[in-house]
Amino acid sequence: MKLKKNDVITSEIIDITNLGFGVAKVDGAVVFVSGAVTGDVARIRIIKVGSSYSVGRVEEFISLSDKRTEGRCHNAKCHSCAYKCLGYSYEKELKEEAVRQIFKKSGLSEVKIASLVGSPTEREYRNKAQFPIARGKDGGYVIGFYAPKSHRVTEAADCPLAPEIFGEICEALRGFFAKYGLSVYDELSGEGLLRHIYLRRGEISGEVLLTLVINGSSLPHSDEIVASLCERFPELVGILLNINTANTNIILGEEFVTLYGRDYIFDTLGGVALKITAPSFYQVNHDAAELLYAKAKELAAPTKEDLLLDLYCGAGSIGLSMADEAGEVIGIEIVESAVECATFNAEINHIFNASFYAGDASDTKKILEPAELARGGKIKPDIVILDPPRAGTTAELIEHIASLAPRKVVYISCNPATLARDMVLFKNHGYVGEIVTPFDLFPMTGHVESVVCLTR
Repeated sequence: MKLKKNDVITSEIIDITNLGFGVAKVDGAVVFVSGAVTGDVARIRIIKVGSSYSVGRVEEFISLSDKRTEGRCHNAKCHSCAYKCLGYSYEKELKEEAVRQIFKKSGLSEVKIASLVGSPTEREYRNKAQFPIARGKDGGYVIGFYAPKSHRVTEAADCPLAPEIFGEICEALRGFFAKYGLSVYDELSGEGLLRHIYLRRGEISGEVLLTLVINGSSLPHSDEIVASLCERFPELVGILLNINTANTNIILGEEFVTLYGRDYIFDTLGGVALKITAPSFYQVNHDAAELLYAKAKELAAPTKEDLLLDLYCGAGSIGLSMADEAGEVIGIEIVESAVECATFNAEINHIFNASFYAGDASDTKKILEPAELARGGKIKPDIVILDPPRAGTTAELIEHIASLAPRKVVYISCNPATLARDMVLFKNHGYVGEIVTPFDLFPMTGHVESVVCLTR
């Protein structure tokens, strides 16, 4: 049977993707079904027919899967989380199996995938949230997340993955926006002021940093807004403006203006006190990150004779957590404010064998120059720590790391697909990993973190 648009079929959902689409098969043809989960049986209307797959939506559930659960999220209109309707035990199974299949397809079937390490908490684990702002059909302010594969904002200011105070601050801001009639940025025209509400919170310190991302140079009535927020939320240690006037989907611009307090928070991770600025990388799930970093340290197993090179080091959290056992730690990070934080973090923790430098990991010819100039000689690391963004690292950097001949490369990844791709490249240079351990730092979403140790 060849499917056509508006056909209605009845089928069981046999799987679910990491984007939250149920998977049905009709005469061997794949149909992705929004709102359905593994084990559901439903009447499905075909809304799109492609050359290799079709897309459908549920018209009626015939029976519901026993893998469904209620109460993980109260917002039926928000579809940002792929696994909000699933029980956590099944979610963990899906993530572990997804990593296994990715490595199998990459030709790395010899790599063992360890049991996934779950998050200690399923809700309110996010210490960072970036909420786009839009105007609804009724003229009100919508604060939430982009619907999948769109730039349509769905209301989710009280997201259960974020701490309650984030929602309370968003509601207070919504009131100020309405009171003062502030305009909202329009991507098509490039006009309008408000773009994003960006919040960070220290899990241990409880400190909160608020950044308003605007398409302009100033915020009208900022004095009144700041005074009222600080009175209501004593946890706020800083309120910033981020100036982003570019026609781009990148959230943050380069310029920050401090309206109140300081432009950073403190937190503690893995026993290390950390200063974290708005643009600095910091793991969003504090408790799960502690488990991940402990595993990375176990794999690295540095000694006092080892020089440890920490690439994409952010505010220094990984390297500093290993400094007590290493001989020396050198961190490289492209964001200069993060480098300043990392240097400061070493000082406040009385860690004197760690130093940090600004450098672009994609520029292999110059990446180590500042550190080598400061040390007066070439750097020959014994251990390299990699924690790149979702896009992974580059073939050039992998070749450069191999030329440095470290004893170990410990690779932390937030994208198993790019991890597997990069491990194939490392394998071409003689570095192989035996066991990949996945960690769930993002419950309810389709994302999974992993760590592996590569050796020659």
